[in-house]
Parts: sequence; C-alpha cells; structure tokens
Amino acid sequence: MEIINYEPLPQGYIFIQPRKEITEQPDIKTWLESEAFFRLMTFIQNLNQSVVNKKISDKFFVSETAQKIVDSLNSISAWVDEIPPLPTPQRFGNKAFRDWIARLEQNAKTIHEKILPPEWHKANIELVPYFVGSFGHGTRIDYGSGHELSFVAWLCCLNEIGIFGQMDHTALVLRVFVKYLEVVRGLQRVYLLEPAGSHGVWGLDDYQFLSYYWGSAQLRDQRRINPKSILSEDMVNTYAEEYMYFSSIKYINEVKKGPFHEHSPILYDISSVINWTKINSGLLKMYVDEALKKFPVVQHFVFGSFLPYRPAQNPHIIITPESTEATPTRITAKTREIF
Repeated sequence: MEIINYEPLPQGYIFIQPRKEITEQPDIKTWLESEAFFRLMTFIQNLNQSVVNKKISDKFFVSETAQKIVDSLNSISAWVDEIPPLPTPQRFGNKAFRDWIARLEQNAKTIHEKILPPEWHKANIELVPYFVGSFGHGTRIDYGSGHELSFVAWLCCLNEIGIFGQMDHTALVLRVFVKYLEVVRGLQRVYLLEPAGSHGVWGLDDYQFLSYYWGSAQLRDQRRINPKSILSEDMVNTYAEEYMYFSSIKYINEVKKGPFHEHSPILYDISSVINWTKINSGLLKMYVDEALKKFPVVQHFVFGSFLPYRPAQNPHIIITPESTEATPTRITAKTREIF
C-alpha cells in the first residue's frame, strides 16, 4: 500500500469544537463515505504497514513528542494509586473510575500543552475531546473499541497537523499505542470496567481490536511463530513482551477462566488460518464490519475539521464498504470467508 504523507496545516487554520453526527442507524452510510472515515482508515493502514515484521524491542525513531506522550500516559496511569477503587461491592464497575475520568478532564488541556509546541496549543479545542474519550466512559464505567478508536483518532489528528509524519508511525504503534494498552488494561483491572458494546464470546475481544490487527502485522512473515502458537501458554508468555497479538492473548488468559476455545471462540477459530498475512488482511475487514459499521461503537464519535463528516473527496482505501449493515461474526463460513 502507498504510504501517504500529510502536509502540515497553515498557521492561520481555524479549529472547531468536534461534535457528534451519528445519531441513528442511517447515518452509518454517511460515516462510511466520509472524509473522516477515509483519513482514519488510511492512517490505520499506514500504521499497520509501519510495523510489519517489527518487534517492540526493535530500534526505531522515537521523536521527542512521541516520548512526551508516553511520559504523559505513565503519569495518568499513576493516578490509579491516588484514586483507589471503592472498597464496597459494586455490581457494574467501580465508581471510583468516575473520579479518575474527572481528573483526566481537568488535566487534559495541561497535558496537551506539555506535549505540543506552543504554536499548536490552539488546536486543543479539537484534540482534547478525542484524548478524553480514549480511556472509557465515566458515567457508564465501561470501555470498548469505540474508546480505542478515539485514541487512534487523536493520533491521526496529530498526524494531520504535522506533529507526526511517516517516520513516526512505527513509534506511534510500538511505543505510544503499546503504552496506551498498558494504561487501559490497568484501568480495566482496577476499576472493573464493563466491556462497552461487547458481543460476549462471539466478539474478537471484550475491549480491544487494533492490538490484534497491528499485532498480526508484526508477525506477518513469521514462519517459526505460527498462528496456532497462541494456544500454547508457554509460547504466549514467551512472546507477549515483543508482539501485541500475544500480549493481548496473555491478557485474556489472565482475566478469563475456562478453556480458551470456550471463552474466545473467534480467536480460537482464527488460529487455524494458514498464516499471519491472511490474518492481518482478514482482521482489517473484520474491524470495519464488527466495529466501524456498528452504531453502538461509533455513535459517540465526534467530528471536527481534522476528521470531517463531509463526503470523502478522493477515497482510495483498501476496505470499501460494500454494505452499511454489519453482520455478526460467528464460527461459521462467514469467519472463514473473511480470512
């Protein structure tokens, strides 16, 4: 796939407050044909290409800004120690998470001012909503792939204004996104966040999706580590530090009980695919079908000038929405057709 380089926006650019546009099911069609969808899909696929056959421990360019983001993620992760979960039993998540989210909202502007050069502080009006929406919903005390999408949209916006470029893409995945996964998994564990929009056993994962897509790209040309390796606890533990796909499987093994094929049948079924290349391409199709086409996932997504709701001007993404109706994935011919 062609790598697209974005030109920095002019200094006189007018930023706007992002707002929700997807309010009912018919809006999904407009979303799938929007400039925002095109830019996000292009960005997601560019990041995928940037980590092909790369391990987390590999040496690659990490800019000062990328490192500042990692440092900021470390800082907000530490708030968990200052905002412990409430000791009283609670049915759906721990309400202390609302205090954590409230602190995030209060500090989001300052965090951005530490990350961005002064001339781009005026972009905070567009950037902050994506960042704040990346870690879960304080009222519902949940987290899901829609929040993950919000974080990637935040990175995409930074890419749009020229803060990042093609040379940063590997670090955005293997440093920034890997750290983000560490933070949100900590929140899930400590505050017992409910899965937002989960399909239960019929979903790929209760919380994440892109860790599998980009994680499979890391393994694309691997021959020694085959897809069935995820069924071996020893293999998972051995490679979890280097490959996101395996770290995601390890996390599932830690938080779920029972046989893997029972609590994660989709991942179990995918393990029978012949190679990582097919898994990688199949997961992109599944991401569109199971996340981006789903109203419950994208109904809270916001649109601004960086990710506009207007029709795409020149779309040339790999995945073209053939239908706006997303159909559930099951361990049937549909799953095998995708892969």
